[in-house]
Parts: sequence; structure tokens; C-alpha cells
Amino acid sequence: MPSSDPVGAVGPTVLIAMPGTGSDGDYVTRAFGPAAARLGVPLVALEPSSDLVTSYLSQIDDHAAEHARILVGGVSIGAAVALRWALRAGADRCAGVFAALPAWTGRPETAVAASAARSTAADLRTDGLETTIAAMRAGSPAWLADELTRSWRALHPGLVGHLEDAADHTAPELAEIATLGSPLAIVTAADDPIHPRTVALDWASAAPTSAVVEITLEIWGRDPAVLGNSCAAAWRDLVR
Repeated sequence: MPSSDPVGAVGPTVLIAMPGTGSDGDYVTRAFGPAAARLGVPLVALEPSSDLVTSYLSQIDDHAAEHARILVGGVSIGAAVALRWALRAGADRCAGVFAALPAWTGRPETAVAASAARSTAADLRTDGLETTIAAMRAGSPAWLADELTRSWRALHPGLVGHLEDAADHTAPELAEIATLGSPLAIVTAADDPIHPRTVALDWASAAPTSAVVEITLEIWGRDPAVLGNSCAAAWRDLVR
């Protein structure tokens, strides 16, 4: 789709990015830091806190106030929040959205990722952190199990609230995405059951200016930077 970048608009001077549920700024730095460096802008990696979505939106506002235009992105719930902020801010403030592994559209009730977050939160409340980690590791690829073990231990006990807040979040509807003035660059893993490829394709079809890059879980697991680099490459093509 053709670029919708405003004529004469200044380029972005920062990339602000958010992690997926149960992840943290450490992972965001590895996922989006190389892309930010290639684009010649600093990365601001947000950390999850209480009132997860509201806090993210407030943090983006605070950082964006220091810049004329920004790039905003994230993984999973972070992608949904980034898109929400871009819809609110408009293309004059948002130069592009980097949406890695979007998980659902609209209400979360039937979304696999939201169900998984609710289930994990319940397990943490009932069984505790280490038992829940052991169960997660038994059913996850080794690279993902190691990553979540690290971040869950770092985020606990606030992790429970993060999971519950994310599972209750209403992502933008397709009709809202159709009004997006900023270029939307999406990366999806075709074999990821938690972040369905169909969600990424729906977002891309709805957005006036968009591109989708498809990877696999194995590629993602080898190098988290593939998320940010894929989004950045797609965005560059959109704004040329």
C-alpha cells in the first residue's frame, strides 16, 4: 500500500517500544534495539507496571512530548497499545507503528493469548511462581522457556496483575484501524498458535498503509532482533 506520511513531515527521532505480557524492557531492548540503531534513533524500552495499558500509554505520552514525531511499537499486547496510541495521536505525531506478533482484534474473550494470560495468572495465584514456571517449561520450546523463566522471576509478584490487565484489554477494532494515518509495519510468525497469523493479516488489510513480514517460531527463537528488524525494513519500504 502507498505511503500516507504527511507531506513535509519531519522524520522520527525516537522509537518507543513495549514488551509482550510477561516480558520486560530487557527483551524489548534485544528485540528492537538493533532496528533503532539501524534507523539512527534511540530506543526507549518501556517496563511493565501496575495498570499495565494505562501506564504504557502515559509513558508514551511523557516520552513523546520530548519529540516532534516518534515511532512506536511493541510485541503482542505492546503492539496493541502502540497501535492504540498511534490512532489517538495521528500521523503528525506518529511516524509509524511497529506491530510484532499482534494477538487479537477488539474484545479479548475468545483470544488464545488472553486465555493463556488469564490461565497463567490463576496458576500463579494458586500454585506459586516456581510451580507455574515448571509447568510452562514443560510445554514450551527451550528458548521461550528460558526467556519467560528469566522475565517471570524478574517481574513477580507484579506479574499476576500484568497478565490480568493484558487479558482484559480491548484492542483496536478493524474499523478503527481503517482510520490509521501512520504506516503500520507488522511481523507475524506463521506457526505461532498464540499470536495468530490471521490477526496480523486482518490488521494489515484494514490499515490504509501497511506491510506484513512473515517469519517462523524457529527464526524468532534464534534472534529476537528479527522482530524489530523486520518491522523496520517493512516501514522503510512503506515510507519511501
